Amino acid sequence: MRLRDKVVIVTGGGRGIGEAICKKLADEGARVVVADLILENAASTAEAIASRGGQALAVKVDVTKRVDVEAMVEQAKSTYGRIDVLVNNAGWDKVEPFLDSDEETWDKVISINLKGVLYTCKLVLPLMIEQGYGKVVNISSDAGRVGSSGEAVYSAAKGGVIAFSKTLAREMARYKINVNVVCPGPANTPLFEEITSYNPKISTALEKAIPFRRLAEPMDIANAVCYFASDEASYVTGQTLSVSGGLTMA
Repeated sequence: MRLRDKVVIVTGGGRGIGEAICKKLADEGARVVVADLILENAASTAEAIASRGGQALAVKVDVTKRVDVEAMVEQAKSTYGRIDVLVNNAGWDKVEPFLDSDEETWDKVISINLKGVLYTCKLVLPLMIEQGYGKVVNISSDAGRVGSSGEAVYSAAKGGVIAFSKTLAREMARYKINVNVVCPGPANTPLFEEITSYNPKISTALEKAIPFRRLAEPMDIANAVCYFASDEASYVTGQTLSVSGGLTMA
């Protein structure tokens, strides 16, 4: 098991990509803090992990609120004693032309996708420095690498995650802490289903554009996260990995 007894926090762990990440890391031996805005979703994931013989703790957290993030970190510490891996997966998007969007949507997109990452890193990294070990895996998006029509602010926020992670990787290297980024392409998730509900043609168009002719499944992303979270990637930091079925190759 690549993550035996490691303590992992996964934000947005209650469904979709986050749920798959939690299950994958638990299968590799990690003790998982399943953090989600909806506690029932987090509990469902934690129960599924327990039914497979793993260890998991469900925690309610709104990553846009520092007090919530502080409580999540404290709960993880008090339960497991340390935090070895942080996976920032919580995210949200609304697909629409930029000129049709409003400031309320901008604020929500930036707060969840970028500011939430700042909060978690600010509060978890000092613990990792103190224990002399840590891995941070931030989930960005190919939209943040190459842009995406209808996702201007989301692309900006996710691009910010990439730039932030690269800088953090440089600053944290002296403490032997790895910081890397996984960029999913279009994936078969509840959020994507929500987007297709008001953009019904987008799924078919994307499947035609992706060389593998399918959307990513959540476990495709989870497998990449597991690599970065493991000691197999101990000499890898500041890197951005696209998991997009070949939709983007640069």
